[in-house]
Amino acid sequence: MAFDINMIKSAYAGMAERVEKVCQVVGRPLTLAEKILYSHLDGNVHLKSFSRGTDYVDFRPDRVAMQDATAQMALLQFMQAGKSKAAVPSTVHCDHLILAKQGANQDLTDARVTNKEVYDFLASVSNKYGIGFWKPGAGIIHQVILENYAFPGGMMIGTDSHTPNAGGLGMIAIGVGGADAVDVMSGIPWELKFPKLIGVKLTGKLSGWTSAKDVILKVAGILTVKGGTGCIVEYFGKGANNISCTGKGTICNMGAEIGATTSLFGYDKKMEEYLRGTERSDVADEANKISECLTADPEVYENPETYFDQVIEINLSELEPYINGPFSPDKAWPLSQFAKAVKENEYPQKLEVGLIGSCTNSSYEDITRAASIAKQALDKKLKVLSEFTVTPGSEVVRYTIERDGLLGIFENIGGVILANACGPCIGQWARHEADKNRKNSIITSFNRNFAKRNDGNPNTYAFVASPEIVTALTIAGDLSFNPLTDYLVNEDGEKVKLDEPQGIEMPVKGFAVEDNGYQAPVKDGSKVEVNVNPASERLQLLTPFTPWTGEDLKGLNLLIKAKGKCTTDHISMAGPWLRYRGHLDNISNNMLIGAINYFNEKTNFIKNQLTGKYETVPDTARDYKRKDIGAIIVGDENYGEGSSREHAAMEPRHLGVKAVLVRSFARIHETNLKKQGVLALTFANKEDYDKIREDDKLDIVGLSEFAPGKPLKIIANHADGTLDNIPVNHSYNQNQIEWFKAGSALNLIQKQNA
Repeated sequence: MAFDINMIKSAYAGMAERVEKVCQVVGRPLTLAEKILYSHLDGNVHLKSFSRGTDYVDFRPDRVAMQDATAQMALLQFMQAGKSKAAVPSTVHCDHLILAKQGANQDLTDARVTNKEVYDFLASVSNKYGIGFWKPGAGIIHQVILENYAFPGGMMIGTDSHTPNAGGLGMIAIGVGGADAVDVMSGIPWELKFPKLIGVKLTGKLSGWTSAKDVILKVAGILTVKGGTGCIVEYFGKGANNISCTGKGTICNMGAEIGATTSLFGYDKKMEEYLRGTERSDVADEANKISECLTADPEVYENPETYFDQVIEINLSELEPYINGPFSPDKAWPLSQFAKAVKENEYPQKLEVGLIGSCTNSSYEDITRAASIAKQALDKKLKVLSEFTVTPGSEVVRYTIERDGLLGIFENIGGVILANACGPCIGQWARHEADKNRKNSIITSFNRNFAKRNDGNPNTYAFVASPEIVTALTIAGDLSFNPLTDYLVNEDGEKVKLDEPQGIEMPVKGFAVEDNGYQAPVKDGSKVEVNVNPASERLQLLTPFTPWTGEDLKGLNLLIKAKGKCTTDHISMAGPWLRYRGHLDNISNNMLIGAINYFNEKTNFIKNQLTGKYETVPDTARDYKRKDIGAIIVGDENYGEGSSREHAAMEPRHLGVKAVLVRSFARIHETNLKKQGVLALTFANKEDYDKIREDDKLDIVGLSEFAPGKPLKIIANHADGTLDNIPVNHSYNQNQIEWFKAGSALNLIQKQNA
């Protein structure tokens, strides 16, 4: 039986009636995204046809999911909210803190020792507040959610940007910061700007070397890393019905790479099969009763241009495999053109490591397709020329593929089986023999490939492809190898060609596991003690941020003017810094150390206006803070792209940054800044970015009349005595303005609960 089945039954019980009422009010057929959004409106919201991309709307999500790196800060905030129990079903998943170094067993053993303080804290907080706890080794949050909690037509928020993975089971699942999770766990309505809608019509059928991964790699190339910002992507068509449930999850997972709010598919036979195969027939039975509510109205898919803001069509029968990269997940290359790209762009042709797995591609189907290629290396006497790692997505998947002999195939070709965790995908990788002064190439079946993302090496050229393409190129040891057309020479000197991959969507013998890693909370957590050692370097109780003074912000020092791509990885790196995710002051020592300073093209080397010397970003910010001088960050397009980590907003707030002014924001980061009381502003004229000088002192004017839709003004006071008046916009509504005035959204929650 499924977790929280009564909640799911309750959600389904009134859905048909709610959808019918919405149709009457809106006066037209509905997309699936609209059916789910409108059926999750807060009870106090007046039902009307909301303006996409304009109206802020309050929702009531069904559940919350948190991974261990972000859960620390989320739960430290929730402890201040004044609640005795989480208001909705919530879970914590220990998947981010396990360092990939030697192999699954040793790495997991080491992690339990190294991270004991954090794991004990998360377990005790979960126990106290009625939150389900998934122990280290249980699996990656998104795979575990898909296997246990996701349900068609549901709505979930999660403190990880790849939460949309659950869209593979027809759920609106949205990545958020921890403060948003606190809202929902506190029983407060959750606010979202009503998304625009992008429809992706899939025709034909995947075959041969082409997989679900190639659908999203192509879409990323079409829409770019910001083309989905503020949008929900809804996939439909006969081609969609032919894709496995986990394949759908892969596509939705990587929707984060185009900036989409979330992605989803309509309920179909593949989803029903997956629900039954993961022992949730009770959910499938309930979903079948209201199946018409779990997909768009027929008129929508018949005339998609009428109902979506943008429509993309992809013929799966004509789609070829893709390889995306380096340094950006939207740099899309059809496999037939990739060898030429390697040569023309002088990408390092020798492939040093191939890595498969991660939350994006670690399903049973993914593993079987990759294993079918790996087995050919044994059968055809091919020597594998690159290092190879395999990351199962969950203990259920790992146990099952071991039972079915698939892990042994990978090990027999020299593969290293890593723990059921994020590992190299998020920089938790103690890579061997990696010279940071030498260009090198790796290829993964992960989702992101930002510079230094996987191994901390700026000279690592990381590419993203399907697990089977990764496996084939790993065998060849050559980035320019095309398994569809090229031959390899085996140990007997014979020319051999790899056959097409063969995959199995669901295990013939069913899934199996001895211990799935779940720990249920006690019924009454009132007597559970949560202790945080004041001397801890990894955990720190939070101190509320100070409220706004009621005056304009004047004399702000420019901290840094970031040039080009500035993701949350640049603002608050992962990797070794993950150990400080529960200690705001310590992790603030990584603030913006990866951002490129516009004025000298260097990282972590900015001018301290008090000393005139060039220093690190955190040290300079701390110097300003000690002198009670506010600071401002200036950024380029799509600032804050990538992970949902709210540390990228909390660190600037902690170190005295009053505002972030950019050409454009990524959705999650903009919201995180607002939640933490940092002014999130955009240039009214993007060219004004060029007016900001290194020695500027900036005034933010008009805050006494801060109001929705009303622009503010920044006065850039230059060192030569001249100044520029720069109009700036914001997207604050009245409720968000109250967050700013209170000092943070959490301050407001505390006040209300008090």
